[in-house]
Amino acid sequence: MSPVKLNVLPQAVLQSPGEHPKFIEQALCPPLDFARIHLIKDKDATDDYLAKNIKGVSEQEAAAYRNSYKKNICIDMLRRGYHKSFSELLTLIQKWNALREAAGPGSAIWHEKSLEEQPDKLDQLYHFLTRAEAARRAGHYEEVYDNQLSLACFFNEPEDKWLSNYFYEQSFNTAQLVEIDGGKRKAQAYVNMGLINEEQGHVMKAAEHFETFYQLTEGTPWKDETGCAYTSLACQHLWRIYTLLADKMLENKEHQEAIKTLIKALKMAKEGGDMKMQGEAAYCLSLAYHFSGEHETALTILKTSVEIFTSLCDSAGLGRAYAAVAKILASQGKSDEAVTYLGEFMKDAESAHLSQSLVDANVLLGKVHNERGNYNEALEYFSQASEAAKALNNLPLVAEAESYCGMARAHQLMVAFNSHVAAAAADPRSLQCLLAWKQSRSDVCADPLTGEPDKETSASKPL
Repeated sequence: MSPVKLNVLPQAVLQSPGEHPKFIEQALCPPLDFARIHLIKDKDATDDYLAKNIKGVSEQEAAAYRNSYKKNICIDMLRRGYHKSFSELLTLIQKWNALREAAGPGSAIWHEKSLEEQPDKLDQLYHFLTRAEAARRAGHYEEVYDNQLSLACFFNEPEDKWLSNYFYEQSFNTAQLVEIDGGKRKAQAYVNMGLINEEQGHVMKAAEHFETFYQLTEGTPWKDETGCAYTSLACQHLWRIYTLLADKMLENKEHQEAIKTLIKALKMAKEGGDMKMQGEAAYCLSLAYHFSGEHETALTILKTSVEIFTSLCDSAGLGRAYAAVAKILASQGKSDEAVTYLGEFMKDAESAHLSQSLVDANVLLGKVHNERGNYNEALEYFSQASEAAKALNNLPLVAEAESYCGMARAHQLMVAFNSHVAAAAADPRSLQCLLAWKQSRSDVCADPLTGEPDKETSASKPL
């Protein structure tokens, strides 16, 4: 699935919801147990068949040899009385053709083989559709569901997404009729439909499906094929979807509604037992409080997030959380406190050997000093960030740190440059200094008479 998109909250908080859960072991169609030639897929195999059956072929076999594989599949369905399967197969083939025509020449689907030209997929459809129809006649809806879910899982390639979604929807409808499993299949169907709706952008509808999934699985011992409890899956999906909903609310400046929704997201994260998820949920909630002007509450919750990320040695999470703390403190005019707090972050990163966090801490400290006009200190921290990034051999990170160094150097020069421009009318030496700098473009604007750096750009140690 494609990654979910956030517009206000940081994109790094949420990742793609991943594939549909594996609720059943993937079943494939066994070799088709037909003795008739019309189910042989290519001419070489047919010739081999004829060679082994030299006594001759029946009229049916001869006709089958002339027909397409799709036509022979359909004939066999009708001959065996699977009229519903026949109709459903034809409908799917017609839908594929309609999608291709709608996309037009030049589209990806235009160059793909049609469904009727892919024997392996026709085999799967033949096998599971007929089994589902037989189970429906017998009133065994749990078997109908299992066969439909098997088809949904089989069509997992991007070009078959529409087929997968179709069978998930069919299995959802069938699950409502199953009464013998305590609601297990119904729960599976709701989470699958929730994922489809989320991918299609129907976030509210997805939330409804995930909430039903949570209600159906609460207190049950059910686990998927990977050993993950259904309740944990429900909490994970609800945390993600509530965060998505809150992001939309924040975008619309509905801060209080967003806070309520993110409180629900945090509750789901705690119930799911995933510490990483709890850290991200607390972080998002703190941002919502910050956006609403409740800075003290935001800081309190952020400290919880910092504690969680520290225990997990999560450098990325720590960097985001400390950056948020610094931003909130700076917005309150508490720059000194922000510097102190970030200094602790840097010490913790050094003691825990978190190289990425060390880069983040230096960058954040550099930004604070840069905003305060302490350009020498800013350059010092940005330079340390660059060295730490080089130690990581992370070229994009090195480039980012070097760009910050460039900005700090430019700001250093601007201080001296502006002071000389302001004094040029009254002090000819300032004009001479500017002209000398223009010729040399050195890092500092030197006094042309003494050759010594200007006092305003002299280096000083960081706080």
